Amino acid sequence: MYKLIAIDMDGTLLNDHHEVPEDVQHALDEAKRQGIKIVLCSGRPIGGMRSYIKALNLEEEGDFVIAYNGAFVQDTHTNEVVAELSLGHEDLVKLYDLSIELKTPMHFFDVDGLYTPNSDISEFTVLESYINKIPLSYRQVSDVPTTLSIPKIMFIDEPTSLNQTIQELPEYLNEQYTIVRSSPYFLEFVHPSASKGNAVRKLSEQLGIKQEEVMSIGDNGNDLSMIQYAGCGVAMDNAIPEIKAAADFQTRSNNDSGVAYAIEKLALEPLRVSAK
Repeated sequence: MYKLIAIDMDGTLLNDHHEVPEDVQHALDEAKRQGIKIVLCSGRPIGGMRSYIKALNLEEEGDFVIAYNGAFVQDTHTNEVVAELSLGHEDLVKLYDLSIELKTPMHFFDVDGLYTPNSDISEFTVLESYINKIPLSYRQVSDVPTTLSIPKIMFIDEPTSLNQTIQELPEYLNEQYTIVRSSPYFLEFVHPSASKGNAVRKLSEQLGIKQEEVMSIGDNGNDLSMIQYAGCGVAMDNAIPEIKAAADFQTRSNNDSGVAYAIEKLALEPLRVSAK
């Protein structure tokens, strides 16, 4: 029996219109009624997840959310921050200087909003603000308080340009950050101990849930660690090849309610059979 299901949002829970299909919501509701914890686990900032958390009734006692690719875990009922792994001002300066050197736009977050040091604001920064419905501000790095806690920094560009940037990244960065590509135009930097897999593991251990009782569902590179950790890793039909190769089960696409299909087949049907 699965006791916790960690679910990515974009490309997984949400269809391409950023909506939760009705049958997916029904599957989540039924899983919760059966005592299974549903944990949204996204690269999104927490502000970009709140409307979905509320709509899906995932703010009741004992509910949790994982944001910023595992850098932030919150009890959604009490709003208590359960775990936080942030970057600091030195990281911002270093990665900003590198973005200038590599001619790649960048932006960064605090828990309240999105900031860009680029006066020529990238269309992908605007997209990030729009998708998450969070405020966007232009702020030079020299004006950023040295005490600011930064959950995530991102390099953003057209896919072909970002491919080139990735090839030119210094090797040592892999020791200083967790670096994941969450979409063709987003490259994300978080604390070296932060990942979706680590966050799911730590939350499961805190709740007394065994690894084999965890299911994780995802589609992109930032989901790989939680797919590998889970007792059952589920790849969406629209997932990248690396996710499909690591998964134990492949479900339908995000536009064909793949999350509902996986939960029904792997979690709910076995419960009904065992209850007979």
